Amino acid sequence: MDRKRFLLTSLATGALAFIAKGARTVVPLTKGYKVASGETRTGEHFKMRGVTANTLDMKVGSADTDGGMAVFEQIGESRYGGPPLHIHPQQDEFFHVLEGEYRFQVGDQRFMGSTGDLIFLPRGVPHAFIQLSEPARMLVVYQPAGDMEGFFRETATWTAPPAKDEVARVFAAHGMEVVGPPLTPE
Repeated sequence: MDRKRFLLTSLATGALAFIAKGARTVVPLTKGYKVASGETRTGEHFKMRGVTANTLDMKVGSADTDGGMAVFEQIGESRYGGPPLHIHPQQDEFFHVLEGEYRFQVGDQRFMGSTGDLIFLPRGVPHAFIQLSEPARMLVVYQPAGDMEGFFRETATWTAPPAKDEVARVFAAHGMEVVGPPLTPE
């Protein structure tokens, strides 16, 4: 193959690869940033009003880490509320309780979480939590990020508790599987 044909083929291949990625380019961050208290990385607050009444504020987004992780501050506004028992097949997750009390189920283990505690949830293990106090806040980290931003954006459109099949559908659409009901106060 001659040099000109090689160069043209290489350029065409690169252009097709770029188009195949949806013209999405990832520009790695080279500088840190600050997200002030009460603020979000993008200015968008995910206000949940369906399964639970919480606000999730994104502090680190998938685009910031090339999909490596996502970090949200969850402001709990629903005592005795929490998600159904579910699995993240591809993501580890941890919760750092900033304020208040929660109970977590991780597989067959149960943990109380209060201010300063960290609870780790490995990928593939069924888990859920319930908020036990008001006020309550947690830092929630997903690694890799997955589509949690999309999940919270979609569930923030719910204004009333959705049917169980709708909850399962939306969890599945964002890479999770519902495997049981939410936790109840004990």
